[in-house]
Amino acid sequence: MRDPQGIIVRPLMTEKNMDRVQKRSVYSFEVVEDANKVEIRSAVEKLFNVKVTDVRTLVKKGRVKRVGLREVQRASVKKAIVQLKEGDKIDIL
Repeated sequence: MRDPQGIIVRPLMTEKNMDRVQKRSVYSFEVVEDANKVEIRSAVEKLFNVKVTDVRTLVKKGRVKRVGLREVQRASVKKAIVQLKEGDKIDIL
């Protein structure tokens, strides 16, 4: 098992994600691309001392952007959407 801090890159702080936190205690994180759901669950539980009930993952493919005369491929990002046990909270701010 890898280091929990090496699995979670950063929390995703958008309006949509903050609305999910307030209504359903669902948090979103950017994670390394080769992390699986079991590693993500254990990393969140160890780092924040909470109980995770559900983990969903998705990979956002990098877009092709134009820079001057060239086209550049942006990096792909893996996101994890984590639902906590009722009553648990993570203080991200």
